[in-house]
Amino acid sequence: MGTKQIDAQTNHPINAQPRFHQRAPEIQPYGTVNHALPLELEEPVRLEMAEQLNQLLADTITLRDLYKKSHWQVAGATFYQLHLLFDKHHDEQVELVDSIAERIQALGSVSLAMAADVAETTQIERPPRGREEVPVQLSRLIDAHQVIIRQARTSS
Repeated sequence: MGTKQIDAQTNHPINAQPRFHQRAPEIQPYGTVNHALPLELEEPVRLEMAEQLNQLLADTITLRDLYKKSHWQVAGATFYQLHLLFDKHHDEQVELVDSIAERIQALGSVSLAMAADVAETTQIERPPRGREEVPVQLSRLIDAHQVIIRQARTSS
């Protein structure tokens, strides 16, 4: 039999068994900033920046998901080209989502992360569940980009 590993800080045995159904209070509420980070920005500025970035994050996540929806549901003569194009743009949005969320964290704030919170926050119109014609898909994607561009212009 092997030896048990001991946690150096608590001097208790390390147990690899998961603990199920755990709950605890939040360690930082949404809409606040952590003061432990040494930033040269006043709290009101950090809060405003985090709020604007969370709006941008919600809209960028929605745009990412619109690209994936279009990728999965595109049909017709241009299927192959658009299928690849939508997937490429989806992947680019994934990188943007990660960058925005990390900037929010760097401000000492909390980024949106759950679909319900994103759906509640986004300014982009929700599409129907079903398949739409290609021109409508493209129009929705352009409209979503316009929402983000408009927001970026007013935030700078």
